Amino acid sequence: MHRVADEPTPAGDRDHASAPQDPPAAAGPEGKLRGAKTRRKKRTSLKDESTSNTPPALDPSLYINRELSWLEFNQRVLEEARDPRHPLLERAKFLSIVSSNLDEFFMIRVAAIKDLISAGVTELSPDGRAPVQQLTAIHDRVSTMLAEMSACFWQELHPQLSAAGIHLIRMQEITPEEQDAMHAYFAREVFPVLTPLAFDPGHPFPYISNLSLSLAVVVAGPQGEERFARVKVPDVLPRLIPLPERSGTPDVLRFIWMEDLIARNLGMLFPGMTVKESYAFRVTRNADIEIQEDEADDLLASIEESIRLRRFGPVVRVGVESSMPARIREILAENLEAATTDVYEITPPLGLSHVMQLLRLARPDLKDAPHHPAPLGAEDDAEDMFAIIRRGDVLLHHPYDSFLPVVQFIRNAAMDPAVLAIKQTLYRIGKESPLVPLLIQAAESGKQVAVLVELKARFDEENNIGWAKQLERAGVHVVYGLVGLKTHAKMALVVRKEGDGLRRYVHLGTGNYNPVTARIYTDCSYFTCREQITSDATEVFNYLTGYSRRDGYSKLCVAPVNLRETMTHLIEREMQHARSGKNGHLMLKMNSLTDTRMIELLYAASQAGVKVELIVRGICCLRPGVKGISDNIRVISIVGRFLEHSRVFWFAHDGHPELFLSSADMMGRNLNRRVELMFPVEDPALIARVKQETLDGALADRTRARQLGPDGLYTRIVPGTAGETADNQMDLVRARTQHLRAIHIVPREAP
Repeated sequence: MHRVADEPTPAGDRDHASAPQDPPAAAGPEGKLRGAKTRRKKRTSLKDESTSNTPPALDPSLYINRELSWLEFNQRVLEEARDPRHPLLERAKFLSIVSSNLDEFFMIRVAAIKDLISAGVTELSPDGRAPVQQLTAIHDRVSTMLAEMSACFWQELHPQLSAAGIHLIRMQEITPEEQDAMHAYFAREVFPVLTPLAFDPGHPFPYISNLSLSLAVVVAGPQGEERFARVKVPDVLPRLIPLPERSGTPDVLRFIWMEDLIARNLGMLFPGMTVKESYAFRVTRNADIEIQEDEADDLLASIEESIRLRRFGPVVRVGVESSMPARIREILAENLEAATTDVYEITPPLGLSHVMQLLRLARPDLKDAPHHPAPLGAEDDAEDMFAIIRRGDVLLHHPYDSFLPVVQFIRNAAMDPAVLAIKQTLYRIGKESPLVPLLIQAAESGKQVAVLVELKARFDEENNIGWAKQLERAGVHVVYGLVGLKTHAKMALVVRKEGDGLRRYVHLGTGNYNPVTARIYTDCSYFTCREQITSDATEVFNYLTGYSRRDGYSKLCVAPVNLRETMTHLIEREMQHARSGKNGHLMLKMNSLTDTRMIELLYAASQAGVKVELIVRGICCLRPGVKGISDNIRVISIVGRFLEHSRVFWFAHDGHPELFLSSADMMGRNLNRRVELMFPVEDPALIARVKQETLDGALADRTRARQLGPDGLYTRIVPGTAGETADNQMDLVRARTQHLRAIHIVPREAP
């Protein structure tokens, strides 16, 4: 999801790791928030985000394997890389995403399965597979995918890039004069950074860090004796090195792979020796670190330690270039303690995530046309968000609508002398967040500022720790989260003195407070000052920062308190409508559907006659179209320019539709082990607008949508009989461009 830390790519979510057990449904903070102990997970159960506390009641054949479903999602991303309808550099981007997604998959998901096997666990997954069987199926599927990735690069992208004047070439393809120039560059810029590490009786096998690209080198001494060494390809230097322009071809760009440059100059690293062979390899390690929050005193220090330990996890994958001989593979596998099935043969280059570097090129003709989100008014920065919210509830659809009003909401709160307090949750903030400096400014001006910074946001821990320390130094009340739960809810509450009393304003969202990802993730933002919702938001913050044990709210649904219960009620209500001869219909849009209890409930809804339409971008363990079980269920997935991230739940309710937005997917981790929010959109005009844009539009897509079949495979939806080729994402981009301002505001009398 591989990616610049504050710039996730529009292909997959980064936070898809599991936790070992479900806490009680209404778990809350117990006494003083204690710290954590970091250790490698020793799993004893297959229970993860795809399972509940009870075993599946249905035949295992009715469940699609969670890991294989994720691989099918990555296959859909790979298909986008092969789709000529995308501009060329965008296709390279998708191929980069496929590679980086696989890195995370092995670091977390494959690592978890290998832990189970090491622990001797034989418990079956919901689809009836033992851990060893899952690992075998993963190996076979990934091997096929790697071959397709290489074919995509060499047979499609590489020649087309060359035709467009972007050449990724080998050292032997350049002139002797250019080779001399590159040798000088190597001596000046690369050689001082390299450290050759020998492996012999006097030198232990060198440590190979996670995701590092290396060269396995065989050298011979004066007497002909062979020695093995490892040279790391430095990740502090660019992987693709630009060559000087050739005279008369200013528009032609040429790049040399760093590992190729190093391989051609290995003699400088081993003077007096003969370099006989060198082969590229790449190591992936287990990064699934568990935080034992009830065994230590300092959560922040423990998570800092977990970041360090992540570099030293057991090896879960070794990628080797296809020409590497068996004896070198055996040396690597034995010393890295990797099984034969952990070694994957790859046609170079290894680690295709680095082709993302090409997107920095000034070639707009090979990229998507720039998208300019619709502003809230004439100038977003000039808006008084409090005045706008008093006039009516505001609902934004990012990235089609600008994210600047969200930033402006916090800016207004920080600078307005009438504002007394600001409370906010922060999950994935980004490296250069404009919000944290505003919160610091608010605290320094004397306002009460409380921020929950979720330190356990996987792969963003280090970034969040830095922001948390800055906030604390400025006097902000910082909370790190609840014991046993991640706080994934997105909410900001502002308390403002108006007249003789106080008025509260709230922002609720389906995505993170990150302006960078808001340009490529589809999410919804909702602003209101309705008393029932702002009162609930206050209670949720009390739950997060204090000892509140509230078990119900007026408008908001909160996991793990009552979100699962509410979703169950809403689905069962549609079942009652269908059984009584009324219109039972629901549409759910989410990133992943893995929770077995929810899947079984949707099967029951289908059998009751409810029309079930699901828009699931990524993992879907439900098997639609099974006769007598899921005849009435349709599942589609859209992978396109933007990452479909919003969670939207619509229920027909016999002609009185209800619509909810949420931070939660239908996964066990979201419903049981996270603090999540689901909130209603109550105005009929907003309900209709959101349904039209996010649900109806997606279901009508005939360009990017794929439909899931009962066999677990996805097929592209063919255009309609009239040749419709609707592209929901691009249709919304065009609509915003044409109308300049298409923000959803429902006027009402101020409360």
